[in-house]
Amino acid sequence: MFFTNGVLFAALLPRYPEIKAAFSLSNSEFGLVVVAFPMGALLAAALAGRVIRRFGTLRTNASGSVALAAGMAMAGVSADAGLGVAAYVVAMLVAGATDAVVDAAQNVQGVLVEQWRERSVVNSFHALWSIGAATGGLIGAGAVAADVSISTQMIANSAIWAVVAVVACRLAVVPPDVREDLRAEQDRARGGSDASPHRPWRLLLPLVALAVAGTTAEEVANSWSVLYLARDTAAPAAVASLGLTVAIGAQFVGRLLGDPMTDRWGRSPVARSGGLLIAAGGVLVVAAPGYPLVLAGFALAGFGSATLVPAAFAAAGRLPGLPEGTGIAILGWLMRIGFLVTSPAIGGVSDLVSLQAALGVLVLAGAVTTLLARRLPST
Repeated sequence: MFFTNGVLFAALLPRYPEIKAAFSLSNSEFGLVVVAFPMGALLAAALAGRVIRRFGTLRTNASGSVALAAGMAMAGVSADAGLGVAAYVVAMLVAGATDAVVDAAQNVQGVLVEQWRERSVVNSFHALWSIGAATGGLIGAGAVAADVSISTQMIANSAIWAVVAVVACRLAVVPPDVREDLRAEQDRARGGSDASPHRPWRLLLPLVALAVAGTTAEEVANSWSVLYLARDTAAPAAVASLGLTVAIGAQFVGRLLGDPMTDRWGRSPVARSGGLLIAAGGVLVVAAPGYPLVLAGFALAGFGSATLVPAAFAAAGRLPGLPEGTGIAILGWLMRIGFLVTSPAIGGVSDLVSLQAALGVLVLAGAVTTLLARRLPST
């Protein structure tokens, strides 16, 4: 489920230059068009909890994956068939909206499986999403190299992975007796929780801040690492392009190791250590005298951020006083808002001061993570 969610969207990313050319878009126009997917996700994410409670996690994930696949296929067709940029934007809005719901559903199911197994597994699920996204990128790049049209690639990609997603949902059914036992445990926890209606929010908001701190390291790597290495550290172009690879690669390794580390030391200590690594990486990024240490800084920040979002989802899925799926859905919604704000904020600070100073946000994110990690459960 996590793998297919990553591969369905990422397969289109290598075709962005062709899509921009097909619609004759300027850079600023294209910048507005690519916001359609995250905007759709932002609009729908808060509704995911209701959908999950109405239809269940697996049915939501299966039907949502099919809808996501259809939206991505239509986006590819619109670029080839002359349907116009409006059709492309609508398709991406639909895809983004369904992606947000699917993302919440698969995390709810992941937390359920984690409770069933009584050991940490959510980090590995997120690592598999990363593998799916990388696979999608390779599929798109291969299609470009083979001169396959965007529509053909996206229709085939969507059809194949939609079927895999549906099969995965059929295989992921938790036995009814186990499901009922876990629900009974959650109901007892809710019944014994503070009766104040504000308590769930007091528990949820620190998790949101923790998740945003984790995504800050991702956003710095995605949007600013290559530019910073090339312009501010005088790294050769080939080396500068490794900034993103180093950070995301380290994050992937951190997620593979995240479950055994969590089982051994607990979720809170692992997150606290991650915050220290992010802060240390941020210090290297802004203060290191040469680009090799800057790359090491990005790697430290990527590794440190690896477990934060999975840990926040796992904790949100267990919050007492909230209906099933609500904590994860609201966390995903607010996290997406934070993700959209982070990069413009970094750009604004860099214009006022410098990009080097703006990337000090990594140190801030690490400090926030270290302080808030104690709000996570130990397991």
